Amino acid sequence: MLPLGLLNAAQGHPMLVELKNGETLNGHLVSCDTWMNLTLKEVVQTSPEGDRFVRLPEVYVKGNNIKYLRVPDEIIDQVSESQKGQQGGLRGGRGGQSRGDHSGRGDRGRGRGGRGRGRGRDFTTPHDKAQWILRYQREEENYKDSLVSPHGHLNYRLGRGPVGGL
Repeated sequence: MLPLGLLNAAQGHPMLVELKNGETLNGHLVSCDTWMNLTLKEVVQTSPEGDRFVRLPEVYVKGNNIKYLRVPDEIIDQVSESQKGQQGGLRGGRGGQSRGDHSGRGDRGRGRGGRGRGRGRDFTTPHDKAQWILRYQREEENYKDSLVSPHGHLNYRLGRGPVGGL
């Protein structure tokens, strides 16, 4: 469950916001954005010592000032149930995605290495897999050829790789 999804579901409900300076704000969430900036209405602001209370009609809180959020349990239950319902149709590993690229991100970040080395390859077609196998076999043969001289001697120094090579 992602925090912004939870906050979007909590709009219109009461919540407690604790700020980094120790103040607390109790009010109804009106809106939130992607930076977790919040707008609350019917707010009671409490000082860090807990001795002063101020009633405010509306408060805007910058997301980087938030230390802690308390959301009602029924909102958390509602969001977790809706996520379980959405995941029912999808299968697979991380992200609940099946095979292929269903991330909705287009081709961004897929070229020249994509997402790092990982554990194996995700081939979109059998042709891609065959091309990769052939390239790997050619590289392996070239490396073996670089280890043996034309006279049949092993061109390999311990710990340093092929002689005159890498």
